[in-house]
Amino acid sequence: MKMMLLMRDSKHKVLLASAFGLLVAIGAVFLYLSLIGAPQSVAELEQFTIPTTTAGDHVKNIIDDSREIAGLLKEKGFIKSTLGFSIAFSGRVSSRCVDCIQSGAYKISKSMSVFEVARVLKKGPYMKWVVIPEGLRKEQIAELLANTLGWTDQQKSSWVNTYTSMKFDEVEGVYFPDTYLIPVDEGLLQVADRLRTKFNEVFTPYLLEANEQNIRWTTLLKIASLVQREAAGKSDMPLIAGILWNRLLNDQKLDIDATVQYARDTRLAYKDDPCEDPDGYARDPKNDLCFNSEMLQPSVPYIGIDDWWTPIGGSDTRSIDSLYNTYLYAGLPPHPIDNPGLEAIKAVLHPEKTDCFYYLHDSDGNIHCSATFEGHQANIETYLR
Repeated sequence: MKMMLLMRDSKHKVLLASAFGLLVAIGAVFLYLSLIGAPQSVAELEQFTIPTTTAGDHVKNIIDDSREIAGLLKEKGFIKSTLGFSIAFSGRVSSRCVDCIQSGAYKISKSMSVFEVARVLKKGPYMKWVVIPEGLRKEQIAELLANTLGWTDQQKSSWVNTYTSMKFDEVEGVYFPDTYLIPVDEGLLQVADRLRTKFNEVFTPYLLEANEQNIRWTTLLKIASLVQREAAGKSDMPLIAGILWNRLLNDQKLDIDATVQYARDTRLAYKDDPCEDPDGYARDPKNDLCFNSEMLQPSVPYIGIDDWWTPIGGSDTRSIDSLYNTYLYAGLPPHPIDNPGLEAIKAVLHPEKTDCFYYLHDSDGNIHCSATFEGHQANIETYLR
């Protein structure tokens, strides 16, 4: 009798253990499906874009906290659980970052498990953000693009030459400063077209306004590029534009430091070009012997992206004989010296009415202007000595 009771008790324990094991297995499956499983059984690939942030002129391409992305994935319906994603994503992503994801665009599906989604995100985006600030030369833009898209030095150099062998007016000024999401494998010409297309979209309404004021679009861009480099901020732009118009309409030399910087830096980057013009561009746009893609190949490595536009020396305004040097040559430079933003363009079309012909910025970045050279000298003594 005792033996039968023991056997019956043992069977009960086995059944209970089996039932418990089954419940654990069911719970594990349920946990897997709720935390790790795909939201849908069948789904097409979709673009999932991780936004970027900027600090000053620099794009933040690394998201340091994967939990931030987990919330966005759940919101878009790509994962069921932020906890499940955090578990799947745990581990080293790069030698510099344990828990980070690059901003940009990815192709993922709602039929992917969190492990599959994490694997795609760890691999990196197929489209990356590039922030192009106002007032950069094309070479600086090329540097930003190359750093983000992984271009070689030859690709970077080739991109700088895009269109310049065909259209002199497109050497500078038409590569609009903005935030772009660009495929990492996009061709050089397509990248240039992307920036130019944005320029056309933004610029066209103001082109109509320029025509009404009898201002050529090339003139508008040239002046805007000067305003962009000379202004300490957007609030300065209308006043500086008004002063530059005063000088131009009164046949006075522009005397813009930025034009000397442009001429100097161009010579540093293209010092061995085969043309007679030492600026690196043909003085006569119709001169096909100079105006070709070989001419613009830099003979030395590019100046670092932050090393262009350094202050000029006292003798540079006279020693650099260049059509871009507005201390030596009257009128505007042959083409824009940078790629200006919309505020600079608007300032040229709507300049501040002023009697001033001279201006300077004090150490705090405040602008002071004068109608006379004597007044300008007094401002120098007051604000810069």
